[in-house]
Amino acid sequence: MERKITRIRGNFSKYLKPGRVTALYGARRVGKTYLVEHYLKTLRDRRILSVSGDDILVRNAMSSENTREILNFAEGYDIVFIDEAQRIPKIGFGLKILIDKAPKLQVIVSGSASFELAGQIGEPLTGRQNSVLLYPVSIEERLSIEPKAKIRENLEEMLLFGQYPEVILQSRAREKRGILTELTRSYLYKDILELDKVKNSKVLTDMLKLVAYQIGNELNLTELATNLGITVKTVQRYLDMFEKSFVLYSLRGFSRNARNEIVKSSKYYFYDVGVRNAVIDDFNSLQSRGDLGRLWENFIISERLKFRDYHGMGNSAYFWRTYEQQEIDLIEDFGGKLHAFEIKWNEKAKVKTPKKFLSLYLGAEFGCISRGNFMAWVV
Repeated sequence: MERKITRIRGNFSKYLKPGRVTALYGARRVGKTYLVEHYLKTLRDRRILSVSGDDILVRNAMSSENTREILNFAEGYDIVFIDEAQRIPKIGFGLKILIDKAPKLQVIVSGSASFELAGQIGEPLTGRQNSVLLYPVSIEERLSIEPKAKIRENLEEMLLFGQYPEVILQSRAREKRGILTELTRSYLYKDILELDKVKNSKVLTDMLKLVAYQIGNELNLTELATNLGITVKTVQRYLDMFEKSFVLYSLRGFSRNARNEIVKSSKYYFYDVGVRNAVIDDFNSLQSRGDLGRLWENFIISERLKFRDYHGMGNSAYFWRTYEQQEIDLIEDFGGKLHAFEIKWNEKAKVKTPKKFLSLYLGAEFGCISRGNFMAWVV
């Protein structure tokens, strides 16, 4: 099993940059710690310090802002790895001292709460860090252990249980479901509750369920606030925290100032459809689901997100809609050109490019991603 995980997630060395802190972000349980630790085990001739921000001695040393104390902490090592780095106050200043005073030292940090970790290391380490976001496993990564035919065969399983490493490695549906249920109950809100001092976890749970039922639709924040008994401002804050803790991903409306395009609203998707299904406790077969089209849309959008990021294509992704209800599911802007996609589960569905879009954006490319051709768009 250990060998299988390694093959899925690949070699961490590809992310490292000399003279910089390598900061590895991502949701809990996507395999960040395992990826780094396995890489470090392969370095037989390097002196390695592997610690956690949970350790009070580590926190005291790295938050001291005392150059001698910080350098003593790392003295005698070639590589320092700090897991759960978001727990260390002023970690960015401590890391800056390490890089400035010991430029040959390789420093790796990881953390699940981007809004805390990125906020602490961003400014102090300007020009000195290499940020890496690790997602749930991508289809492209799965090709290292499964042929394309097997992936197509497992498509329903992926739509129901998602792409977390632990889930993929389980053979039984009951075990997959158990892991996802534990994840949503024990880990999903942990960073938000701890780091943003949110006290009402029930509101967070209820809100995430409402969002889960509305994937693929534009979110009405006023309606959401009314249903939850909170303010629109609080809804916006919670949505932002779910995004920054890698639970939700938003698509904004696309426009280049055409009057009849809608740009103010957003659509929200889950980084992992297995987590989404666990939030609403629905693991029913695809044949019996009423949300198959929206589930497929979420799956493809999350896979395209991984693909764009891992291939350096940037993250300029949107949806498009006009007041006349002409709509496109996904717009990507890269290579100096717009790429528009409709996402359909039915591979025989007839799809036409909205005339308004063609008239507004000459030269844009248009395609349909269905279960018949999706592999061409995600690997």
